Amino acid sequence: MTHAIIELIAEYGLLLVFLNVLAEQAGAPIPAVPTLVIAGALSSIGKLPLGAVVLVALVACLLADLAWYWAGRYFGATVMRTLCRISLSPDSCVKQSELRFQRWRGQILLVAKFVPGLSTIAPPLVGAMRLRPQIFVLMDGLGSLLWIGVMVALGYAFAHQIDHLLLILASAGTVAIEIIVAGLLAYILVKWWQRRKLLLSLRLARITVEELNKLMEDERKPVVVDVRSQAARVVDNRIIPGALMADLRGVDEDLQKVSIEQEIVIYCSCPNEVSAAKAAKGLMMLGYRRVRPLLGGLDAWADAGYDIDRLSLPDDVALNPSPIASGHAH
Repeated sequence: MTHAIIELIAEYGLLLVFLNVLAEQAGAPIPAVPTLVIAGALSSIGKLPLGAVVLVALVACLLADLAWYWAGRYFGATVMRTLCRISLSPDSCVKQSELRFQRWRGQILLVAKFVPGLSTIAPPLVGAMRLRPQIFVLMDGLGSLLWIGVMVALGYAFAHQIDHLLLILASAGTVAIEIIVAGLLAYILVKWWQRRKLLLSLRLARITVEELNKLMEDERKPVVVDVRSQAARVVDNRIIPGALMADLRGVDEDLQKVSIEQEIVIYCSCPNEVSAAKAAKGLMMLGYRRVRPLLGGLDAWADAGYDIDRLSLPDDVALNPSPIASGHAH
């Protein structure tokens, strides 16, 4: 049975490697690491050509990543919101990627393949941030080659142990498949439970966009605070008129001059207004009494047809960030 499995992989190995890597990099929950490791092991015993394994995996990575890059470049905010909604960790996936991009810029592509979730998010993010195509291909190619090389090398170095693992799986038959499926379902359940616990802990009364609009028309306007990351504002440069730009991790410092009696409305663009709710919770713990997240966030405000300002950003902001200025739009 084991030899039959090895022969099957050996016969269709390159095609399997290509399709598996392409599917994973396209966003499908089909891990390619086991396939690359097994392909490396088969290369060590002459069942697969080592150079061809690396080449087809690299081509698959570049094809999928380039598709995401151009999607991000032309449909930046829409693509990022879509990825955020379908992710198993939609409240943090894009946020964390944006923070990493702010720190590393284009070099994030060198390590993206090694970070769960970041591999799919990084290409459209750097595309939306206007990273130049030639730099993207260089960085993404090097990062992909490094990731592929490590995984294939592991299989090559531990070929004997992998052959033993294949023997165990073949002997286990359907039991092994059931264990793998059960593990995948358990992973999804854990992520769902973590998300549910977070949302319950951040359950606060929200303010609707209609209520906010009425307040903004009154003499005593509320303080409106945008807590999106700098990278998020580059991807989507819309803001609510008059909004203060604040960092989620230092929102209390950005609002030092605001009275604790002042009404504050905080918005973001993530699912369930999680970032806004976190900021609101933090401010309430510091004594602010009238703080509410905006229900639906920036998208709900724009969809309702209310006025929108736009941040002025240079074309090369992805490589040379500069101060942000505001310009009005309707």
